[in-house]
Amino acid sequence: MQFLQTLQDESNDIGASIYGLASELFPINRSITGDGVRETLKILKIVCPGLAVHEVPSGTKAFDWTVPKEWNVREAFIERPDGRRIAEFLKNNLHLVGYSTPVDCLMPLAELQKYLHSLPHMPSAVPYVTSYYEERFGFCLSHEERASLTEGEYRVYIDSELKDGALAYGEAVFPGESDEEIFFSAYICHPSMANDNLSGPCIAAHVAAWVADAPRRYSYRFVFVPETIGSITYMSRNLDALKSRVIAGFNLSCLGDPGHFSYIASRYANTLADRAAKSVLKFFDANFKSFSFLCRGSDERQYNAPGVDLPLCGLTRTRFGDFPQYHTSADDMNFITPDALAGSFALIREIVESLEANRRYRVKTLCEPQLSPRGLYPSMGTRGSAWEARSIMNFMAYCDGANDLFRVSEIIGEPALKLADIAKILIDAELLEEAPANDEVIL
Repeated sequence: MQFLQTLQDESNDIGASIYGLASELFPINRSITGDGVRETLKILKIVCPGLAVHEVPSGTKAFDWTVPKEWNVREAFIERPDGRRIAEFLKNNLHLVGYSTPVDCLMPLAELQKYLHSLPHMPSAVPYVTSYYEERFGFCLSHEERASLTEGEYRVYIDSELKDGALAYGEAVFPGESDEEIFFSAYICHPSMANDNLSGPCIAAHVAAWVADAPRRYSYRFVFVPETIGSITYMSRNLDALKSRVIAGFNLSCLGDPGHFSYIASRYANTLADRAAKSVLKFFDANFKSFSFLCRGSDERQYNAPGVDLPLCGLTRTRFGDFPQYHTSADDMNFITPDALAGSFALIREIVESLEANRRYRVKTLCEPQLSPRGLYPSMGTRGSAWEARSIMNFMAYCDGANDLFRVSEIIGEPALKLADIAKILIDAELLEEAPANDEVIL
């Protein structure tokens, strides 16, 4: 398939592919339930091989939560006294407060104002507002347009439906040599927002296609869920399997803007996922930002909850809430770039490759081995000649069977993937061996 060929190309063609997928998904009216979620998953399935769609009926208990009624919209608008329509859902689905109940009535401007939402500090932007768990209705519009409204009778029309239906989510699992899993989660519930929504699942779908294209050491699980209620519902059905198999996980969001990367730690910042993310980011983006779990905001909340405690951290570029376009119509396809999407894909690919390569090694000789007969050290000693083999020597100094590549990388300041290449050279030279599983581990 063409997208798999694209993944092999080191150019930014991958960014164009991810951007194109986001463009196709952008206008769909997504929410935590409804036909927009199904349509989104149907399109993601074209890119993500083996994506299975599951539906959980309304009213189903999910830990302390309950799957809500399904919401769908056919049309919504406000009609001004002169007959002109504003806040038209069919032109921009952000105009309607998410989960608005149906209504068809007339009201004066003073009454209408109670149901309007706008942003005085961003007068040209339309805000994103939802009311999932309390029935109400409302409209969102730019503050400029709101300020232009004049006295008179306004017709408020919403043709929506709340009914017993289902919550849909997608899941793809790719078995590897080991049953141990690397887990990726992305949310699919925000309408018409490019960075805070589509960047995560569109990148995840392409990562899944790349993972599926070659044999892997670990198994991989990708889920595409409505935020919060979707991850909670998913875990309520799969928690035992997740806790027994997942060794590292990543929640992906806001990865399409051109800002520096951000890492959001797990609850105690001590999982393999934390270590892998920080190890790779240190060399991938020296200006990356590190946030504690206290700065969480997406589904890393659910996956790290007490009793769940999955080894998962969050990956973003500019963190949700930290860019002014967040939860507004300004988070559009002009805010994200193919280059940024390609860079985010490359980061996640390097994290995966580093996890695949991560092992513990042990030097086979007693005391420092002689490298020069093996062509690994200059045969003529001159001032500074030892520096040519410094990475090899530093690496071997910590190959005592107790340190994995991420730990050695942290100590000597070399990328884990570079150390994996050095390990292959030293194994070929019969100087290094993989440490047995029962050796003491230092994290």
